[in-house]
Amino acid sequence: MNSNRIIRFFKIRWVLLLLPVLLLNACYYKRHNPEDVEHNYVLVVHGGAGYADPEKMGEEGARLYQEAMKSALAAGEAVLRDSGSALDAVEVAIRILEDHPSFNAGKGAVFTAQGTNELDASIMEGKDHKAGAVAGVRRIKNPISAARMVMESSPHVMLSGAGADVFAMELGLEIVDTTYFFTQDSWDSYLRQREKASEGEGKHGTVGAVALDKHGNLAAGTSTGGMMMKKWGRIGDSPVIGAGTWADNASCAVSCTGHGEYFIRYAAAHEVAVRMEHRKWTLERAAHYVIDDLLGKQEVNGGLIAVDKYGNIAMPFNTRSMFRAYVKEGEESQAFIFKE
Repeated sequence: MNSNRIIRFFKIRWVLLLLPVLLLNACYYKRHNPEDVEHNYVLVVHGGAGYADPEKMGEEGARLYQEAMKSALAAGEAVLRDSGSALDAVEVAIRILEDHPSFNAGKGAVFTAQGTNELDASIMEGKDHKAGAVAGVRRIKNPISAARMVMESSPHVMLSGAGADVFAMELGLEIVDTTYFFTQDSWDSYLRQREKASEGEGKHGTVGAVALDKHGNLAAGTSTGGMMMKKWGRIGDSPVIGAGTWADNASCAVSCTGHGEYFIRYAAAHEVAVRMEHRKWTLERAAHYVIDDLLGKQEVNGGLIAVDKYGNIAMPFNTRSMFRAYVKEGEESQAFIFKE
């Protein structure tokens, strides 16, 4: 056997010996680097929990809300289908709902006690826990996009009031006159509330979205006009990271809707993830615990939408209705309002 054959023999031998090790390393890498494994995307949206009356709403009214939510899903799904990010899908879907006058976010937001509109929003991605929020803004057409700009183009997590409006203007977001947010329906509800003629009546609430993209990344966002007749610059849970919005690739993405003060006190969105991570609960169990037990025992009204890292979804609520819809890769979108 000449020297070249000897060298070739040992090369082949070493390759055969190393091949199992290389294969094991590749499997380990894929398990610990989910972006290298393609996931089936999921997108869930909500338009608030409340006490909508099916008889007053009627079939035509229900169809209007369902079509609005499916439009939001279609816009977000187009991003996910093209291997876009969960963060992009969440922002796009919420912008559609903000632009729709039937929801309490963006155009059509409820009025404060002073007869003005003050909007809140937040967004978060699950890979690095980056988050952004705006609160009490009055001139930003799409607060969810402003929240994302706070996350990506500032050293802060939350900006509020006039400062947030100026920040958005300087970065080129669309700024509108305050009259843009006016709708006759919201104004009429405000007048009824002001006259104490219909205590507890309000617009269908906050909007939100959660998504899992093909790369295994999670994201969540929430946007709202807040509580009708709110006073003194009140800020609810929607722009508060951990209360109204949470995303973590290790567990789930969550967007909440309901009585914000209590969602803040109990860090409702974060609590779902905590139960999953530390108690090893399923998404369904953790989400229902937060709404039915943790908040339910306090007689707190509301709901949430969530998706976990495996693509499972949960949409619990303890009110008569919650506007909610979802789409999974390869399936038709589904939209619901009442307790089907």
